[in-house]
Amino acid sequence: MTPSQTDFAREQMIEQQVRAWEVLDEHVLAILRRVPRKTFVPASHDYLVFADADIPLSHGQHMLRPGVAGRLLQSLGLKGGERVLEIGTGSGYFTACLAAGATSVRSVELFADLADAAAANLKRAGVLNATVITADAACDEAHAASGPVSGEFDAIVFTASLPVYDTRFERLLSVGGRLLVSIGEGVMQETLLITRTTGGEWQRDSLYDISLDQLLNARRPESFRF
Repeated sequence: MTPSQTDFAREQMIEQQVRAWEVLDEHVLAILRRVPRKTFVPASHDYLVFADADIPLSHGQHMLRPGVAGRLLQSLGLKGGERVLEIGTGSGYFTACLAAGATSVRSVELFADLADAAAANLKRAGVLNATVITADAACDEAHAASGPVSGEFDAIVFTASLPVYDTRFERLLSVGGRLLVSIGEGVMQETLLITRTTGGEWQRDSLYDISLDQLLNARRPESFRF
């Protein structure tokens, strides 16, 4: 594509796909225009850069569709000063979007090859405030002191769904911090926004249904026993 063709295709993506998901926040739309999506799409699927399609990655994972990325970003409501934890890096595209609206991003990816590729993509895109860590965010060891899923964050977002809600992550929020996660095992999952209102209280809001890949190794519902 020529630069003018790229600009046109990107604007069509914004107008026809992202706005269709009721993403109207101009700050979010500006981020989606600014982050070079092409940098994060595998070369084998370069023709789908601006398409409303599931772009496959290794290990059965997929990039977020543009409309889904926009809606999640809008729901998280970044103001520009947040420390963000992302669970599931993928190609690094959504990581770059988060980094464009926050102070820092720590992204945790299960698969080393995806983490390495995402880190390289972020470097090529000039993203300097995001760190990619290879780890299993669902295991208890990752939540230990000084582990990859430890510390305090102003925003936490999952790019994959959980079968059941996991309270370990909400405890990482600062007061006023938000956690965005989709829950369920079916084709569509319920997206929840969890806000830490005090040191020991959280507010839960149900936003909408969405379809995301499942987070591998996540805690599952307990089986009923007679």
